Amino acid sequence: MTELKKGPRGLRRGRGARERILSASQQLFRDQGINCTGMDQLCASAEVSKRTLYQHFAGKDEVIAECLRQFDPDILPEVFDRTDLTPRERLLAIFEIHAPLCPFIAAAVEIPDPGHPARAYASDYKKDFAARLTDTAREAGATNPEQLGEQLALLLDGASARSRVLNTDTFATAAAIAAVLVENAICAASAPAAASLSN
Repeated sequence: MTELKKGPRGLRRGRGARERILSASQQLFRDQGINCTGMDQLCASAEVSKRTLYQHFAGKDEVIAECLRQFDPDILPEVFDRTDLTPRERLLAIFEIHAPLCPFIAAAVEIPDPGHPARAYASDYKKDFAARLTDTAREAGATNPEQLGEQLALLLDGASARSRVLNTDTFATAAAIAAVLVENAICAASAPAAASLSN
């Protein structure tokens, strides 16, 4: 078996370098932003050489895009895939996850180029997220599931950004608004059905 060389702190280099790079970049991008994170700092934090980093990634753009791809590839399965909750409960459970500023919003804000792979991925993720909300709203019996899905997506993104700007928790307020939106959309759907049964 080939012995791997040890890094500056006696840690073995080579194995898991890609994972260390992604883990370090996720932490640095979240804590100080994408544009303020340099490649030297990223390499130092991941305990890899620049040569090793470039063996795994073509450059910083590819690191950013891969970080986003790995953040939530299945789109909140811990909420959307729960079978112990009704569709209505799943729509509201999304607001119980208190995450820091959404990395997809952060990437879109920091990267002005709409053709950047990270911006494209962020856009696709946001569309897919709204689509999952719409599907769940349809399953819950909303009168206009597309509208409810977009409303909840907008509300969640707004709560995430406002929490970051004000350094306070705004998700409780967003959850209360979401409950009203969901209730109105589902009650409006059941009202015509009830009226037709009484006739």
